[in-house]
Amino acid sequence: MSRAMVPLLMLGMLVLPPATTAMVTTATKNSYDLCGNYVIPFPFGVSPSRSLPGFNITCAVDKRTNKGHPILGNSMLEVNFPPNSSDTYLFTNISYSVKMIPGVRDHSIHWEAPARPFAISGSSYMSLFVVGCGVRASLYIGNSDVEVGNCTVVCAEAQIMEKLPESLCWGMVGIGCCSIGIQVNLRAFTLNISRISESPGSKQVQAIITDELYLSFRPIDAYSGSLQQYYALLDWSIPYQPNCKHAMEDKDSYACVSNHSKCQDSPIGGYLCYCQSGVGNAYMNDGCIEVKDNPPAYDSIQPRTNCPTSCNNVSTPFPFGTELGCFAKPHLYLKCIPTDTLPVLHLTNRTLVTYISIDDGVLQVHETSEPDDFMSGSDRPPYALSGEGERGMVKWAINSMTCEHAKLNKSDYRCFSIHSECVDVTDDRTLKHIGYRCKCSSGFEGNPYFKDGCTDTNECHQPDKYICKGICQNSFGSYTCTSCPRGTDFHSFTGKCKPTTIILGVTIGVSSGGGILFLAAIVVILNRRWKRSVQKSLRKRHFRKNRGILLEQLISSDQNASDGGTKIFSLEELQKATNNFDHTRVVGRGGHGTVYKGILTDQRVVAIKKSTLAVISEIDEFINEVSILSQINHRNVVKLHGCCLESEVPLLVYEFVSNGTLYDLLHREQNSSLSPLSWEERLRIATEIAGALRYLHSAASVSILHRDVKCMNVLLTDSYTAKVSDFGASRLIPIDQTHLITAVQGTFGYLDPEYYHTGQLNEKSDVYSFGVILVELLTRRKPIIQNEHGEKQNLSNYFLWAMRERPLEEIVDAQILEEAREEGVLCMARLAEECLCLTRVQRPTMKDVEMRLQILTGRRVAPRAGRDEAAWPCYEAAGDDSRGGVAPVIGQHGSRQFSQEQEFLSSLRVPR
Repeated sequence: MSRAMVPLLMLGMLVLPPATTAMVTTATKNSYDLCGNYVIPFPFGVSPSRSLPGFNITCAVDKRTNKGHPILGNSMLEVNFPPNSSDTYLFTNISYSVKMIPGVRDHSIHWEAPARPFAISGSSYMSLFVVGCGVRASLYIGNSDVEVGNCTVVCAEAQIMEKLPESLCWGMVGIGCCSIGIQVNLRAFTLNISRISESPGSKQVQAIITDELYLSFRPIDAYSGSLQQYYALLDWSIPYQPNCKHAMEDKDSYACVSNHSKCQDSPIGGYLCYCQSGVGNAYMNDGCIEVKDNPPAYDSIQPRTNCPTSCNNVSTPFPFGTELGCFAKPHLYLKCIPTDTLPVLHLTNRTLVTYISIDDGVLQVHETSEPDDFMSGSDRPPYALSGEGERGMVKWAINSMTCEHAKLNKSDYRCFSIHSECVDVTDDRTLKHIGYRCKCSSGFEGNPYFKDGCTDTNECHQPDKYICKGICQNSFGSYTCTSCPRGTDFHSFTGKCKPTTIILGVTIGVSSGGGILFLAAIVVILNRRWKRSVQKSLRKRHFRKNRGILLEQLISSDQNASDGGTKIFSLEELQKATNNFDHTRVVGRGGHGTVYKGILTDQRVVAIKKSTLAVISEIDEFINEVSILSQINHRNVVKLHGCCLESEVPLLVYEFVSNGTLYDLLHREQNSSLSPLSWEERLRIATEIAGALRYLHSAASVSILHRDVKCMNVLLTDSYTAKVSDFGASRLIPIDQTHLITAVQGTFGYLDPEYYHTGQLNEKSDVYSFGVILVELLTRRKPIIQNEHGEKQNLSNYFLWAMRERPLEEIVDAQILEEAREEGVLCMARLAEECLCLTRVQRPTMKDVEMRLQILTGRRVAPRAGRDEAAWPCYEAAGDDSRGGVAPVIGQHGSRQFSQEQEFLSSLRVPR
């Protein structure tokens, strides 16, 4: 259900007739309770007489903030209500910190639901996460011996854990964190935590229940057992009968008392009540609203008579409204809620409205507690934060359509006044269109949502806004201003022309005016020169801070870089190329910066990368990327034209690659479907990437390790030629070294496991990441997938398992099986297997990988062989194309082993 309907759902609880049952004394009109800024929906209430049994809420007051917060009964369990009042769960915190006392092996925790209506549902995808070191956790139902599940956490030494990057927590056995899926209903549970001797232990263990599929945590925090707070979902139901059938037989206690309500069995036992229309409160008499019977109440062309026009001192002009029939669209409904002092106006449960502007199209809001995120999600209402810099300002729109489409839809176009116009509303942060609103035309004022609502503005009565130093005359939609008659002068105090004596004024004015103009001209010239000097000095300072002298030396000393045209651009050149970095020139945004499209003075189209932060680590990565790319000259590596060092953040200038990334081509849908990608194109793209990495590893003057090989860093031209990019994390390896020891860096899903655990980086780490790309090309699945059990899993782990357990047809993309021979696809899959070996020694080199892909590329692509056709082995001679090949010998670890003569002959037959 759309969050835009949340205010309507609350409306059913706020303005409906009384409801009585055998379990509740009264529930009158406006029968709702408040606790601080929280609205308490029935069947909950702040006293037994205003709630169903078991649904009593205690309003506890925080002494620090003096604000109330709801607590279930007398349990001291603090809860929050979801924004959608029809949701049958509460937000709460179920977490424990266990101190591991020396000499004590076992620790036990017991939890019980605060009342009979509540339980942790097994169908809500809840999990128990445990963070610590050297412990085993077992979860049991209530006080019984029936085990829900168990998991174990182990740790490496603290020095190793500190080097490990932030990772995800899931699975029965984990490093620093593990999880237990809750697939049964729990009204009580016992958690046993026991030490194990196989791993270093921690002084504290954290256990937390939440509906997150996986949590992100820092491995080193496992030693302290610290984990940020997450909400758990506590389901509720009416527990007095086991299901709807029995509940309907007991009319005295049946809770679904509203007309047009329906009953539904709850997954935790008992039953729940819903309105058939989805609007209102089924637990109150006549609480459900039939939307189809009252369309004007939710989509009013004009407001009904006697609509409230304010809430306390806040004006609520149409199309906004606080009652049925008074607002134009559901998302423009506001709740005017009485408090102990004065009424307050709510947009959501925790967002107060303090000002509404029809002319400017903004609301001023104030969040009283945690944000509601009412502007997030795919079904968000047409609201957006204003970029005008004023805190709490929110743009709004009457409808999500554009003005062009709205004007075509005459039945729903809301700019009713003759003298009004339509304005498109965009999000200042993302520049996305969110809808349209109406405003009075220039020279008119009023409310454009009423017929004849825009009336002529008398500009002469508003001298502060419409300045006229003379005689002001109002006209329909405008005004005229004529100068004062000769012999009179305009007096700003009275706003009128009055007689004046011209004696000495003209002489003094003429004589002094020239001197003032001369002095003003000198001041302007000196000010401009001073500003230019300041800018020049600032750019020199940025140049030195950004290691400009070092880069000049690198570029001038590298003959290849000089020949390739690498240069240092001035800031003026790049400002001109990007129209002063206009937001319309943005072609991509990432975690480290923004990429602009630019056109240089020689008409070259370039991509200009601008870092987000000017910190030392970012500048070091910038220097690293420039020094590496200036040494590279390869058709499948993005070309660096130069850089700029005169701005606060360094700028890189690349060749412009126009067709997005390989990740976009493989995984992003266009018109609800993925773009077709033939077997030939996949094989060619893989070969081009392998060739670029082989060049970096062995053909460049110094061995270069990319360290972040992934589909997002492979750009595609219009002809789908691959270009490897983003060398900010790359490293150079001297010829006399086999590896480097560095802080672990990379992308989850592509990261070499051996590099992750040892911190030792060599060329086989890039081979592993390239193996993940091969699997993506074969399967067209993302690097992180969800397995049959709903758990997150690396694509590489799944692929290695599937190659052993499942036939090829169930693994790879169906399109390539229709186009290519099964044996050719199998050869590429086996190559991917070798690249993904957990130990580096067993992986092939990139030179080996490129050669094997080129052999596959040299074969003719044909439809799948029939049952009676002979299968051809991996890397066998091409056959009738007269380009015979040498079949490689597969060693014990899957790597090809050639004699020098065989390798020479094979390279002659590889297609170029």
